[in-house]
Amino acid sequence: MTLKISQWLCVAFVTLTISTAVQAQKIEGVATYQTKTTIDMSRFNRGGQQLTEARKKQIAERMKSFLEKEYTLSFNKDESYYKEEEQLQAPGQGGGGRGFGGGFTQGGIYSNRASNDYARENDMMGKIFLVKDTLNNLNWELVKESKVIGQYPVFKAVATRNIEQNMWSRMGRGARQGQRDREKKEDSTATASTTSDIEIAEEEPKTETIVAWYTPMIPASHGPDEFGGLPGLILELSTNNTTILCTKVVLNPKEPIAIEPPVKGKEVSREEYQVIVEEKAKEMAERFGGGNRRGQQGGRRF
Repeated sequence: MTLKISQWLCVAFVTLTISTAVQAQKIEGVATYQTKTTIDMSRFNRGGQQLTEARKKQIAERMKSFLEKEYTLSFNKDESYYKEEEQLQAPGQGGGGRGFGGGFTQGGIYSNRASNDYARENDMMGKIFLVKDTLNNLNWELVKESKVIGQYPVFKAVATRNIEQNMWSRMGRGARQGQRDREKKEDSTATASTTSDIEIAEEEPKTETIVAWYTPMIPASHGPDEFGGLPGLILELSTNNTTILCTKVVLNPKEPIAIEPPVKGKEVSREEYQVIVEEKAKEMAERFGGGNRRGQQGGRRF
């Protein structure tokens, strides 16, 4: 339900009054989010030929567990921890971690809005990395538009950011670089047009628009994933191809909520970890692609 301007002003005033009173109180809670990511099936092809609709549907069904997930966000005034809830897979779904990237697992996200700290434990092929950095704060534009989600009036905020390629994109980029290197070794006379074709295939959007809906009635500047920094908890958020919706909020439960930053693993920055992922992906591409001596010997050691 979208509110008119007059209704928006009324709701804004009431919400501000309530949230101001709540600010003085202790606040903590757990929010549950459902995420759904869409993919452009037209990009799937085999040997340059588009897949049949039946095959696309089959692929989409197999990827459902990857594209639709549930997360919980534990939070207090300053800190939050966002983690994926484990789900049992139906027979035939998933691959037991044996696919390309099956040995890459990303842990929960710890955020501290007061200190601007970010931390995440990631498992790469059995090696634990502790990614520590600062938060990626966005320049939010607060929009005079509102609606209601559940029992909470929410207000719109918009931001634009450069796309930080996720792990799978970086793995793909590393794989393509590995393929390119193999082609150069196998055929030193590779034509310029071959390289050009690869570059065009790699071209992806460089920026995306983030739309968030937050509620000042829960005055905690947190949200799903690493998003936050608004005057209230984010209950809905959308990017280019992902929608995240809060389905449940439990405020100030009887049992206190403990939020601890991750501490295990080799400490690296975001940038350092991205380089490691790309190099490992490139090595795997060389190995699975029929490989050269470096791929067979294991390549880079952690």
